[in-house]
Amino acid sequence: MRLEMGYIYIKDIQFSGESKIEDGTLYVSEESAKAVALEDEKLKSVSFDIARPGESIRITPVKDVIEPRVKVEGRGGIFPGVISKIDTVGEGKTYALKGMAVVTAGKIVGFQEGIIDMTGPGADYTPFSKTLNLVMVCEAVDGIEPHEYEKAVRLAGLRVAVYIGELARTLTPDETKVYETCTLKEGIEKYPELPRVAYVQMLQSQGLLHDTYVYGVDAKRIVPTILNPTEIMDGAIISGNCVSACDKNPTYVHLNNPVVHDLFEQHGKTLNFVGQIITNENVYLAEKQRSSDWTAKLCKILDLDGVIISQEGFGNPDTDLIMNCKKIEAEGIKTVIITDEYAGRDGKSQSLADADAAADAVITGGNANQVVILPKLNKVIGTLDYVTKIAGASEETLRGDGSLEVELQVITGATNETGFNCLSAR
Repeated sequence: MRLEMGYIYIKDIQFSGESKIEDGTLYVSEESAKAVALEDEKLKSVSFDIARPGESIRITPVKDVIEPRVKVEGRGGIFPGVISKIDTVGEGKTYALKGMAVVTAGKIVGFQEGIIDMTGPGADYTPFSKTLNLVMVCEAVDGIEPHEYEKAVRLAGLRVAVYIGELARTLTPDETKVYETCTLKEGIEKYPELPRVAYVQMLQSQGLLHDTYVYGVDAKRIVPTILNPTEIMDGAIISGNCVSACDKNPTYVHLNNPVVHDLFEQHGKTLNFVGQIITNENVYLAEKQRSSDWTAKLCKILDLDGVIISQEGFGNPDTDLIMNCKKIEAEGIKTVIITDEYAGRDGKSQSLADADAAADAVITGGNANQVVILPKLNKVIGTLDYVTKIAGASEETLRGDGSLEVELQVITGATNETGFNCLSAR
């Protein structure tokens, strides 16, 4: 399968009477964008704002972050099974607007929505302080249930991202990259001496408002399966999560998963990137056993030499992570796991809720309990009404001078478990 990705770099966003892209500037008609967002009768209002890197702006409560894309050639469209028809995607030609994002915000569940600071120490911890952000603050009609509110905002954000992406359809990309995978037989014949490596991606699926969608299907309803890695670049996986902001995968991360991109970078050089296996994170032990059994079975069927496993979330999913690791290692396949830590504010507590000797190659996204002080900023897009209730905050979070004392948990993407974050170790 061959996908040509065309990258169009956006240097600024401005509101205008007409939506268009000219000379690297995205011009957005608020009226047209609002019409797209408010196609859902469950939303009574939406307001748009722009947040640029370096500006004294705090965005909260953040729901999702989405990169606009458009399918230019090939089968299907962006976000298949949700916005576009249910076609298998991942081949042909797709354009992405780089350097910008659509950010959705709304007081859906409050306690598990995040913060993006565009400047100051908070900006150092989120990758989305570096993007030009078109922010949507969505208000639901009265009496709506949280899960209905979440769905309405999720779909509105995807619709607006597709609307913005369509503006690039006839443009010439600033840069083009080609991603191509072999069939199993072709890979063995072409790279007989290279280790066969796959990526196992664990998808958050622990229950209501802890959801991820694959071609429009709630991931809790799937059994582990194989994807071509280019499928995610067309939006085959989207976020529906209201979980801790620091380590949830917004849709932007699924579209730009760094594990996939790094494996493609080494494909044919140091390894044979065989494919991507997706599995879910379950609540009950029997379901964890079933999914980890299937994941290990698929790894064996693919005759792999090595696997990278990424997690989403913490606590209960630590068990899924370790079960996957143990069972894949038991098949004689080397594993590397990517997680983050909840080691307490002093860093002295047990980092994961589960552990095993087989998990001897571990990459961490950082300690989510680390405390930071976020200074008062000049402007808030959204509301601070829920800032003391976000996971990682407390009743003492909002200080007298307007600053916030919080754990990294509250910052969107701070300890992301695909490596799509800003922390590193020395």
